[in-house]
Amino acid sequence: MLAVPALSEPIKLIIGLGNPGAEYRGTRHNAGADFVEELAGSHGVTLLPESKFFGRAGRLQSRGMDVRLLIPTAFMNRSGQAVAAICQFFKIDAVNILVAHDELDFEPGIARFKDGGGHGGHNGLRDIVKAVGADFLRLRLGIGHPGSAPEVTNYVLKAPSQADRKLIDDSIVESINALPHLVAGQWSDATRQLHSGN
Repeated sequence: MLAVPALSEPIKLIIGLGNPGAEYRGTRHNAGADFVEELAGSHGVTLLPESKFFGRAGRLQSRGMDVRLLIPTAFMNRSGQAVAAICQFFKIDAVNILVAHDELDFEPGIARFKDGGGHGGHNGLRDIVKAVGADFLRLRLGIGHPGSAPEVTNYVLKAPSQADRKLIDDSIVESINALPHLVAGQWSDATRQLHSGN
């Protein structure tokens, strides 16, 4: 049975999923990395390369609590290595992790928090589940669906239209606004704010 986040379970680590390299910057598949970049920028935090965490890492404070940020710099399907490394170093349990990722099942502009669950075919989530288990929280950032399964790979690795980019960026801002509740372990307040706003 998956752990249900209690009010006393704060978020200590936020992971943003994406692929490394300039050619993937701004693609739909990098929505999770875009979220962590925007979150870091909004707090004046610089994400610096950390070889021991296989990614770019930083730290911010929210409601008096330290929150670690990480964007893995391995490809999406190797994200678990980075998550496992930072969790082991800082002794962070899966229930204290939020993973931000792109979500095909939601249209651009829709963002939802989710507690636990499977990987839904997402290669980044699949590798993280393998590394630390499935009890982490997720931020699902809608990118829309191309309409058929064979088109998915090409679709997620391309940049969205200008209109969809704005919708995704707006959903990232709304998610950041709801995040202080989640960091404090206030699951109901966080989901109420985000899910009623988009």
